[in-house]
Amino acid sequence: MSTPGPNPAVADGGTPAPLQAGPGHSPWDDAVLAAVLMTIDPVGTGGVALRALPGPVRDQWLSIMRDLQPEGTPMRRIPLHVADGRLLGGLDLAATLNAGRPVAEKGLLVEADGGVVELAMAERIAPGTAARLNMAFDSGEVVLERDGLAMRTPSRFAVVALDEGVGEDEGLLNALLDRLAFHLELNYVRYDQAIACDYDVEDVLAARPRLPGVTITDAQVETLCNIALALGIPSLRASIFASRVACAHAALEERTEVTDEDLAVAGRLVLAPRATQLPPMEPPPDAEPPPPEPEEPNQDEEQSNQEPQEPQELQDKILEATQAAIPAGLLAQLQMGKLRRSRARATGKAGAVQNAPSRGRPAGVLRGEPRAGQRLNVIETLRSAAPWQRIRREERARAGKPSNRLEIRQDDFRITRFKHKSESTTIFVVDASGSSALHRLAEAKGAVELLLADCYVRRDQVALVAFRGQGAEVLLPPTRSLVRAKRSLAGLPGGGGTPLASGIDLGMMLADGVQRRGGTPVLIVMTDGRANVARDGTGGRTRANEEALAAARAVRSLEIPALVIDTSPRPQPQGRELAKEMDAVYLPLPHADANALNQAVRATAG
Repeated sequence: MSTPGPNPAVADGGTPAPLQAGPGHSPWDDAVLAAVLMTIDPVGTGGVALRALPGPVRDQWLSIMRDLQPEGTPMRRIPLHVADGRLLGGLDLAATLNAGRPVAEKGLLVEADGGVVELAMAERIAPGTAARLNMAFDSGEVVLERDGLAMRTPSRFAVVALDEGVGEDEGLLNALLDRLAFHLELNYVRYDQAIACDYDVEDVLAARPRLPGVTITDAQVETLCNIALALGIPSLRASIFASRVACAHAALEERTEVTDEDLAVAGRLVLAPRATQLPPMEPPPDAEPPPPEPEEPNQDEEQSNQEPQEPQELQDKILEATQAAIPAGLLAQLQMGKLRRSRARATGKAGAVQNAPSRGRPAGVLRGEPRAGQRLNVIETLRSAAPWQRIRREERARAGKPSNRLEIRQDDFRITRFKHKSESTTIFVVDASGSSALHRLAEAKGAVELLLADCYVRRDQVALVAFRGQGAEVLLPPTRSLVRAKRSLAGLPGGGGTPLASGIDLGMMLADGVQRRGGTPVLIVMTDGRANVARDGTGGRTRANEEALAAARAVRSLEIPALVIDTSPRPQPQGRELAKEMDAVYLPLPHADANALNQAVRATAG
């Protein structure tokens, strides 16, 4: 197996370079082929995560995908803020009021059974909506138990998730991304490259009957699993999807057995975009060990030694083809911790989600009366009262008080529940001691100024705590003012001892105050971890280190999101141990610039 050359670095501004589709295969060709294979086996492949901004290239791909669907295939588009009743189904209020009995209404997922669902602005989908979508994915049906209804309806579909995220801090939730076989990137495809598809709906209709008869051997499945392991892919769904894609490609090419070509296509389209590491390189040939002394193995041993050669050669061949399609700049993205967004989070928004009685975005309804400024949801109130109207009218008739009016009781009242994003505050705790303090402080100043430039959009604040000599001080209280920040940072002193515990304590106090005001703090500790001054100002590395670890454990007990940036020229165990006790992300950046720190801080804040 030939070893890969070095991947190019990430492009300027933190934007990853375009994906490589492999020799002889353009990204557009692979994107069109993915649309064809998804259409042949929509349920087996799950669907496509399409990362592309709105434009002619994305419209061309969507047009090709829709034209490939056989006649009568249901297609539904799910808006970003879809309600649960429209997504899963529920009570048809108008029909229920007319009939006097509960009448169910089909949701979008049930209407899309056997077809395709287009998920608009999928990078901003609410976690609850994604969870309901994943539940239908896994079970193949929609379970409805609400509004006096209880039923199960088949719902098997493929999803086209339209990801319009900009930058690595915006993207699909991992739980949804893991259930889609194809991860496509079209932002770097030019319009003149987006040509028509070589396949049509007749090819799809001819391939679908052949798909159940396609066979794949255990050795081929094992090859795909080994390749996924070599690329650092943690999910088993990737290997399952790769097997289904290989079978679908074989059916498209009118074959009854999966070949090496089909495995190469599956590796290129399914495994390469999920890679988190490059395969290990082979040792150089000049250091070959001496041949072992010849022995006389029996016939069974010779046969067992010869059999694995063919699967190993197949694995090397498919792995080499898959390597060519690995995204460029993979190692650089791994170093900065930007690959595949390690946390499942709603991106592009500052702060944590909090409940609110009367402001924010609607987030469902609750039973109760509209008190303390809460808002009555009239539609949901009528929906809860509608199924009981016939019984209530009969009760009034038996009591001698017949009436045809709509009867609302106290148990029917529903109030609207709201959620809003709390304000986020990034607190820098900077080690200002030692001879190299000027370099670290310059990096901190640049990172703070870069974060402040985003405050108008992200609605977050920045604070700065410096510790040196015998204590710590707040140089910059939480603020959005860029002028005030620059003025406070200009005269930041340096030198002296390292009272690490005092700095962590002061940063924790600021973070606790932010939490008490309903905000979301993020603690960024920039230090080499070598404490030598205790809380009372006396020297002693042993005591100072013990107090620093105790302060780190206190931060963990408050569940404050934290990032420890090891600024020593050579990362030492002290920084990693501090991050472990704090339950923080550890990032050794001995030579980081302001832009790199800014990216790491934004990734931690989420």
